[in-house]
Amino acid sequence: VRPDDYARFVSVLVYLPRDRYSTSVRHAIERELIASFLGETIDYTARVSESVLARLHFIVRVPKGQRLPDIDVEDLELRVEHATRSWDDDLVDHLVDAFGEQRAAHLAKLYDRAFPESYKQDFDARAAVVDLGHIDSLVAPGDLALSLYEPFGASAGQRRFKVLSAEQAISLSVALPILARLGAEVVDERPYCVQRHDGMDIWIHDFGFSLPADQPGVSADLDARFQDAFRAVWSGRAESDGFNALVLVAGITWREAAILRTYARYLRQTGTTYSQEYIEQAVSAQSTIATDLVQLFHTRFDPSQHLDRVRAQEEIEQRIVTALDLVPSLDFDRIIRTMLALIKATERTNWYQRNVEGHHREHLSIKLDPARVVGLPLPLPHHEIWVCSPRVEGVHLRFGSVARGGLRWSDRREDFRTEILGLVKAQTVKNAVIVPTGAKGGFVVKQPPPESDGKQAMAREALACYTSFVEGLLDITDNRVGAEVVPPVDVVRHDEDDSYLVVAADKGTASFSDTANAIALRYGFWLGDAFASGGSEGYDHKAMGITARGAWESVKAHFRLRGVDTTQKDFTVVGIGDMSGDVFGNAMLLSPHIRLVAAFDHRHVFIDPTPDAEPSFVERQRLFALSGSSWADYDASLISDGGGVFPRTAKSVTITAPMRHALGMAESVTQMTPAELIRALLQAPVDLLFNGGIGTYVKARTESHLQVGDKANDALRIDGEQLRCAVVAEGGNLGMTQAGRIEAARSGVLLNTDAIDNSAGVDTSDHEVNIKILLDAAVRDSDLTAKQRHDLLHAVTDEVATMVLRDNIRQNQLLQISSAQAGLMIGVHRRLVAHWEETLHLDRVVEGLPDDMGFAELAAGGMGLTTPELSVLSAHAKISLTRELLATTVPDEAWSGDWLAAYFPETMRQRFSDRLTRHALHREIVAMAVANDMVNRGGISFEFRAREETSADAAALARAAVVAIGVFGLNELWQQLADSADEVPMDAQLAMHLDIRRLLDRATRWFLQNRSVQIDVTAEVQRFAPIVSELAEVTADLIKGGEYARYRARADELIALGAPSPLAERVAILLDLFAALDIAQVAEATGTPVLTTAQVYFDVADSYGIDELLTRVTGLSRDDHWEATARFALRSDVYTALAGLTQRVLSSTDASLLAHQRIEAWEASAAEAIERTRTALAEVAASADHDDHEVS
Repeated sequence: VRPDDYARFVSVLVYLPRDRYSTSVRHAIERELIASFLGETIDYTARVSESVLARLHFIVRVPKGQRLPDIDVEDLELRVEHATRSWDDDLVDHLVDAFGEQRAAHLAKLYDRAFPESYKQDFDARAAVVDLGHIDSLVAPGDLALSLYEPFGASAGQRRFKVLSAEQAISLSVALPILARLGAEVVDERPYCVQRHDGMDIWIHDFGFSLPADQPGVSADLDARFQDAFRAVWSGRAESDGFNALVLVAGITWREAAILRTYARYLRQTGTTYSQEYIEQAVSAQSTIATDLVQLFHTRFDPSQHLDRVRAQEEIEQRIVTALDLVPSLDFDRIIRTMLALIKATERTNWYQRNVEGHHREHLSIKLDPARVVGLPLPLPHHEIWVCSPRVEGVHLRFGSVARGGLRWSDRREDFRTEILGLVKAQTVKNAVIVPTGAKGGFVVKQPPPESDGKQAMAREALACYTSFVEGLLDITDNRVGAEVVPPVDVVRHDEDDSYLVVAADKGTASFSDTANAIALRYGFWLGDAFASGGSEGYDHKAMGITARGAWESVKAHFRLRGVDTTQKDFTVVGIGDMSGDVFGNAMLLSPHIRLVAAFDHRHVFIDPTPDAEPSFVERQRLFALSGSSWADYDASLISDGGGVFPRTAKSVTITAPMRHALGMAESVTQMTPAELIRALLQAPVDLLFNGGIGTYVKARTESHLQVGDKANDALRIDGEQLRCAVVAEGGNLGMTQAGRIEAARSGVLLNTDAIDNSAGVDTSDHEVNIKILLDAAVRDSDLTAKQRHDLLHAVTDEVATMVLRDNIRQNQLLQISSAQAGLMIGVHRRLVAHWEETLHLDRVVEGLPDDMGFAELAAGGMGLTTPELSVLSAHAKISLTRELLATTVPDEAWSGDWLAAYFPETMRQRFSDRLTRHALHREIVAMAVANDMVNRGGISFEFRAREETSADAAALARAAVVAIGVFGLNELWQQLADSADEVPMDAQLAMHLDIRRLLDRATRWFLQNRSVQIDVTAEVQRFAPIVSELAEVTADLIKGGEYARYRARADELIALGAPSPLAERVAILLDLFAALDIAQVAEATGTPVLTTAQVYFDVADSYGIDELLTRVTGLSRDDHWEATARFALRSDVYTALAGLTQRVLSSTDASLLAHQRIEAWEASAAEAIERTRTALAEVAASADHDDHEVS
């Protein structure tokens, strides 16, 4: 520093490292020199050479008359040094202060000149050190660090939010909506790129936004909550929607916001008219209530809280209700009240659970009691689990504690619960033949990969979503350890023990069973690989062809009614499906006499107008064996003239003359679109329409396509009355609406329902599950190795299939007998439906059953219910009786062991007989087996009529029916009929089954009426069976007069229908053999030999025309309860009177006399009374029209 001698200026030389010199540094020095010397102007010259130093020469001029100040040069030197320090110099100093010299040296090198000038201008080095702390957490590309802060001097509600990202800048089109939905009003964004020396670029996005300062959420912990919420949405752990605003406006966390989102999503699936956005607005507008809703959830389910939950919930609920009174919007009020009801109806949740890594579940599961939720679509499930996450949503509906059904991958994101509810209704009916009642689950993939990623990517995402869904179900399901039920960890339960959860494959999940079982094993779930049937360690339904074989039993039964043997005679078929499919492919190989005229799937239409049965059968075999085959693989040379395979993408199809003839088209038809052609296929005049595909193709004329709920097939669907086929078989689910089936049946088509036709699949799976439960217990006790268990399971495959198909056969017999009697039973069915409506809350509309007027119209027209309607009734009869029996001691009684054993294959009965009663579901198996047999054998209304007439309970009725079956050897007789099914025409079969059913009816009522205490099943069978067996050999020789004539006429009628003579005569005598019960009692009471008692009994019956009287009683009306009761009482009185007369004769006459002599001797002692009786009986017999009063 050299001042001018005249004090006009000062000359200053400044030396600094060359690489530190810049214009900004020069300006800083100039400012410091002017300030120090009070200068007016300053000039400079700069010299930058190869030297390591740069030299600056400044001339600082002061105003005239002003003296140069005295300057401490060393102090000036320090101030210039400070003024010339770079932002990077400050950064180094702050790094040393923050991290120490060693760490600071590394960071200084890594971040040397890394920060852009724009950042340096906006932030000082101290702020950079804070950001470096966040940057240090970024390891891999895409990693994110966040910092919400309040700038110095900012006004209320103003915040800035830094998003730091490794390697790539974040997309503003993604980030801005997230911030907006978090309730932040973004006003600006400043991006900076920090270029580190290790090659990694760090992007810093600094957002400026304003927050609503008066909201509860803007509190001390806002920074953490806001950052957690943004990170959760960005990483995909949370969804980006209006519920996230609750983090700000209600002061809750993003996981708590997810609770309300979960209920809202469920509410949308129940069919509410409110949109997702509107529900978000309603909840966000009432932030205090939203907070209370979350608090209510915590109070109900937080396992760490130890308080009076009931009282605490009541207090919170009262606050919510009080606050709702101030809500001005009726819609908002309704939405929040519904949310409140849903939380109160929730029984369990996994919200508090953590995985093995200690992280919360990514999915939220809630278990609901649907009965406590007002306005849910009918029918109401017994249990419901809802699983929700950003990746997947799923629902599982169960109609009982022990229930099973498939899990499907649904493509109906907006209403998949409606789809599942429709399916579970059919599943419940289908499950009437197995232990569990109906269940069904479904899930949707919410974030499908782009189509360009290929099908494999989609399959992987679907499997991941399925995995999350299954985990969500198991999270809140109880486990079993031995006989003990173990609740899931961190789950507060508001319901009873609930440990039975079994799933199965369904649409889109056919290959997922092993995954489900692996999850169950990982969870330690007690069912192990029995959790999901059909896996690699289970029965392969396609290899067994079991579903198709079950449906084919319906086909054979329908064709027998038409007098056609499908094993001997060719018949024409139109099919829905292709040969690669399980059900369709297997079904089309079940008879070499199939003439497949046409078929279609989602890809092709196949038409073979005049097929040759034998070569086409061989070709179908080839396609079935060809992996992934389609109709396009069919050998074109084997297709008859005029046929072909046509892609459904074709613009039109040329219709040939052979096609017109085969499909029954008008001659004028020459071109059709594929959709029109498929409609023509469905209306083809063929013998059989077999549905083995997916979709609903037949509705009723009174239904709209919208009501059907299968938009994809609207263009193909026809009405039931348009069907021209003779028979329909439904190997696939929901191929027709119930109303469509009824309409088709009224038009003369023979059909059941899908639940009847394809029940063999669930029946097989149920056997698999229960066999595994039995075998797994043996493995746990070291009585069996895992390999032996596997080998034994598969060794009984054929026997399981035989048992399953037997169920299909019996169900078809039940329906065909019921259909034959439908007109006569219309009054009984009307009362039965009304009874279930009152006691079981059956919904006629949901089940497709007539109302009272509909029943009256059927009765007036002499018509009955159709087979599809009878199918529904049969299922409900079995379901209701099973439930009632399960609540009694019947499953625990000694005689029920035979029914339990009969459920399992013979090998297992013998080897594990001591384990059967220890089976976890032994009671359910017995209840199901007894109920099914009672309904299959006794008829749909068997239980209802018996209880209506005798007031017996379900347990007493079951015991009486089992005794009746055992005493009369009905199982052996039924087996004889089954063995002769292929030889005996269906009309004869049905007639004989009906006669056996009449005996079962009367014998069951006899035991109910004559046993005032609980029936000892074993003792009663041992007491009566030998007597019945003895009399069965001679009854035909003992009956006389009208009784014999009736017997002989019935036997001849059965023979004429095609029954073998011995079998016809054995069945025809059954009603007379019923008297053996009274005969046995009279013989015991009088000490008379059974044969002698029988001779007198039948002579008395002949002498007094008892058979004629009983015929008149049978003809009495039973349209209402009182008529039915009176009819039963009259029949009972007649039999009682006959037994009483027989006992008097035997007690008052000489035992050495012949039967007719004893009667004559007795009559002589009471001639006048007997004559009056004969006169009265003659008057009844002579009357053409009579009622119960006259007969009585």
